[in-house]
Amino acid sequence: MAILHIPAETRAAVLASRPAPLPQRDSRPVRRPRSVDRPAPLRPGGAALRYRGTGVLMSRASHRRKPITPVTTVLLALVAAGITVWLGLVAQLGGVVGTAAPTPDELAVVQVRSGESLQQLARRVAPDAPVAEVVEQIRDLNQLKSVAVDAGQTLIAPVG
Repeated sequence: MAILHIPAETRAAVLASRPAPLPQRDSRPVRRPRSVDRPAPLRPGGAALRYRGTGVLMSRASHRRKPITPVTTVLLALVAAGITVWLGLVAQLGGVVGTAAPTPDELAVVQVRSGESLQQLARRVAPDAPVAEVVEQIRDLNQLKSVAVDAGQTLIAPVG
């Protein structure tokens, strides 16, 4: 144990800086104040949080709207019209090339089966040819006014 020598003036200063003793309590319970000194909430209870910074980089370019002039509108319309015309020409002049199978040249007499339509007959007699062209040939060869056929009907059809 060490004994320290504290001068009298320092001892008086330390004793003076101590808080005053609390008065004696009554036997009654002490009521504490209901409100505690807290800062007011920054938002109401149900409001959405406000985020400061989303973590997404923003463009540093100015966000002023530039007026669209009539000249700009006309130029954009002309460009759109040019593209439309060009696509139409490509489609009409063979830009879309398909391998068309030739329609058969041989003719045969066929009989329509029960429940068979003219399109099904065309697929049966000429499976490799385009169905629409074979149906047209059958209608022309047999002078049919519609595509309706009856079961057992005999027709001339291109086969192959």
